[in-house]
Amino acid sequence: MPANRLRLVVGLGNPGNAYADTPHNAGFMVADKIAQDFKISFNKTKFDTVFGRGFIEDVDVLLAKPMAFMNRSGPPLQKLAHYFRIPGEDMLVIHDDIDLAFGRLKIKKKGGHGGHNGIRSVMDAFGGGEFVRLRIGVGRSEAGESVTDHVLGRFSAAKGEMVTRVISAARDAVVTVICEGTKVGMNVFNRKDLLITG
Repeated sequence: MPANRLRLVVGLGNPGNAYADTPHNAGFMVADKIAQDFKISFNKTKFDTVFGRGFIEDVDVLLAKPMAFMNRSGPPLQKLAHYFRIPGEDMLVIHDDIDLAFGRLKIKKKGGHGGHNGIRSVMDAFGGGEFVRLRIGVGRSEAGESVTDHVLGRFSAAKGEMVTRVISAARDAVVTVICEGTKVGMNVFNRKDLLITG
């Protein structure tokens, strides 16, 4: 990913306080961490997204959060990318993943949606999956708990400190992909022994 091109970094989630600090909003949480650490303000709104422009190290980035609900994330992002002339391959999408253990991270260059409604919407809007994803493991639901209750329920107090560590590691993964490339990011963060809970 060339450093001289504007990059689009997207956190997926649901807007509103009811969804804050839930597994499904892991993408928003990472985007907020990046905004805080690199002093990028979400001070612009367009096409049902909030976004800001700034630099991650020396790379020019547009940091965005779609304000449509998760399963309608794609059209606002496609309009934003088109407006700023950013091709899909210069976009990095951060999202939760129940198929990864809590505390695991996985960077993926392209692929399918894996049943994730946000990624499905983005793929539909962009006409394919030619974008990089950072998957944040939130694990499967406990016995007797539905998937919906799991991903939309608040993180437990016991997991609070671990969530902070996972979000920080995900932020580091984004910086690595943006500044050093997807392959380097995959080599560093896709290791099976990298379980960020301890």
